[in-house]
Amino acid sequence: MSDGKKYQLGTIGALSLSVVSSVSIVICNKALISTLGFTFATTLTSWHLLVTFCSLHIALWMKWFEHKPFDPRAVMGFGILNGTSIGLLNLSLGFNSVGFYQMTKLAIIPCTVLLETLFFRKLFSRNVQISLVVLLLGVGIATVTDLQLNVLGSVLSLLAIVTTCVAQIMTNTIQKKFKVSSTQLLYQSCPYQAITLFITGPFVDGLLTKQNVFAFNYTPQVLAFIVLSCLISVSVNFSTFLVIGKTSPVTYQVLGHLKTCLVLGFGYVLLRDPFSWRNILGILIALVGMVLYSYCCSIESQQKASAEAVQISQAKEVESDPLISAENGSGILAEGGGGARAPGWNSNKDLHA
Repeated sequence: MSDGKKYQLGTIGALSLSVVSSVSIVICNKALISTLGFTFATTLTSWHLLVTFCSLHIALWMKWFEHKPFDPRAVMGFGILNGTSIGLLNLSLGFNSVGFYQMTKLAIIPCTVLLETLFFRKLFSRNVQISLVVLLLGVGIATVTDLQLNVLGSVLSLLAIVTTCVAQIMTNTIQKKFKVSSTQLLYQSCPYQAITLFITGPFVDGLLTKQNVFAFNYTPQVLAFIVLSCLISVSVNFSTFLVIGKTSPVTYQVLGHLKTCLVLGFGYVLLRDPFSWRNILGILIALVGMVLYSYCCSIESQQKASAEAVQISQAKEVESDPLISAENGSGILAEGGGGARAPGWNSNKDLHA
């Protein structure tokens, strides 16, 4: 099997794992929060990360992956930022209406596109931009109902959007810059994320629920669902880093909106949640946007791969034929009249940047 096909299968596997695990943990947490009354989401997330770290430590001990230390300041900053973004998203939900919180999540894609365009010179084609607009429109129709604004909630939402975008962009860039796998990055950043949320979690949850997480009545049923949620979270955290590393932060956000649509559908089928024609219309429009986005990204990836293959083959032809190299070299000298001239590849440096 070629490397390209292996990469495609790996990407499909990562996307599938992310969808299945995320939808599963949402259903589990919904039962835990709505049915059993355990509303301490931030503290629960810190336990998720702690269990994820312990699981990865066991995997490292069993030599399932190799530990690769790199810049400790980058790891610490990334871990704390990730933990902070989770806490801010929970605060945004607590201090805003559900509709405004959904708008906050929708704003993450345009913000990520803007940041990647400004700071990483990444270009998004018109077709990709149109598909993202269709997607966001559909998810907006399906999920956004009331829009109640307040100053504190708006500030928290803005901070949540920025920190989430930066954290997801860093997840992708760190893996590529330091040449570490998603597992290696998750293993090293997990303790900082867990500590950040473990310290701030009880305070954030107390602020939102007016209850003390340590005074809650932990029945066997509650404990069973907490353990199940923590076990599923290992797959969720692993697949999140894997998807962002293999694709991009924008693709991960698109996948997140697919999960939202699936959760709405499962909520109606399994939990008999209220469902309207507006939800159905929004989900259908969102699915059209997702299909368009996937198609556009696939076409652009094929075009990019073809262009790179042509460049590599041309470079090999020039290297294998010394006469061509000699003629090109003498031509440059003749045209320059003996003067200095920048090599030919420098004139195209902007194309390769």
